[in-house]
Amino acid sequence: QLQLVESGGGLVQPGGSLRLSCAASGDTLRSYVIGWFRQAPGKEREGVSCIGVGMNYADSVKGRFTISRDYAKNTVYLQMNSLKSEDTGVYYCAAGPRGSMCSYGMASWGKGTLVTVSS
Repeated sequence: QLQLVESGGGLVQPGGSLRLSCAASGDTLRSYVIGWFRQAPGKEREGVSCIGVGMNYADSVKGRFTISRDYAKNTVYLQMNSLKSEDTGVYYCAAGPRGSMCSYGMASWGKGTLVTVSS
C-alpha cells in the first residue's frame, strides 16, 4: 500500500522560497497521479498543484510554484518561490490511480507539513 510522507515545511519570510518533498513508499510513483493540497487556518482545504500526464496549478500559485517528480527517488517536489503570507498553511500530498484527476477524494494522503510565511 502506498504511503506518503511530506517534509520541507518551515518558517520563511515573504518573498522567500521553500521546497516541499513528498516521499512515497510501498509502491512506485509511476502508477499514480500526485496532488499537493493546502489548508490555511480556519479555511477549507484547497488544491495547489497536480502532476500526472501533465501538470496544473491553482491560479493563486501559477508562476510561483513548480511541481516535479523524481522517479529514482520515488519523490514528488513542490518548489515554492515568491512566497506570500496567504500561502501559509499545512501542505499535504495525495495520490490517486494513474490517469485519474486530482481531487479531495484521492485514496492516499500524507500527514502534512506546515508552511508559515511571516516576517
